[in-house]
Amino acid sequence: MAAATSDIDKLSFEEALAQLEKIVSQLESGEAPLERSIELYERGTALKAHCEARLKAAEAKVEKITLSAGGEPVGTEPLDVE
Repeated sequence: MAAATSDIDKLSFEEALAQLEKIVSQLESGEAPLERSIELYERGTALKAHCEARLKAAEAKVEKITLSAGGEPVGTEPLDVE
């Protein structure tokens, strides 16, 4: 399975999400044989984790603007994502 998911690290968030949506659609159709469904589920799990990690990294980069008492922007500070 590691070889099947090693390419996931190279995907952008949008590419991984598109693949994940396709997998969900295939699984929801119920037409895939059991073994293929298991493979799809495992890849979907890896894609979901990749998307979550990419989102977490993006959130960490977002900064919120700090304002003075008069409402003027005075700087930025890291966004508290928790």
